[in-house]
Amino acid sequence: MRELLLLNGPNLGILGRREPEVYGTDTLADIEEAVAEVVSERGWKVRSHQYDSEGDLVRTVNANPDTAGAVVNPGALMMAGWSLRDALAAYPRPWIEVHISNVWAREQFRHASVTGPVASGVIFGLGTDGYRLAARALLGLVAD
Repeated sequence: MRELLLLNGPNLGILGRREPEVYGTDTLADIEEAVAEVVSERGWKVRSHQYDSEGDLVRTVNANPDTAGAVVNPGALMMAGWSLRDALAAYPRPWIEVHISNVWAREQFRHASVTGPVASGVIFGLGTDGYRLAARALLGLVAD
């Protein structure tokens, strides 16, 4: 059975109560359930992890090369997570970067990404629906 790696970075474990005007009211559990529903269409499961530390995220990417693909929200590490960027560049499967908010409509410091250039695609600004779209895109990128 194939698995999708769902990886969330710093502060995403408090979704639902973290700045709901920016990030909405869906929790990480809600997102995990929605992604699982999308990939179940192909018989896939979700392997979900959330860490506030870059080192834990790097270890998780490196420990999961057997997954079919990944949906990754690196959070603020998109701007300065060079070791995460390198781990994702070495990840042997397609992966989609997701951001809940429209980073281009926010502060200037959020307009640069070190992780996006090595992603198979990037989705931002569509709220938590972006995770569903990313999961659907991965289903299209990965052959059975």
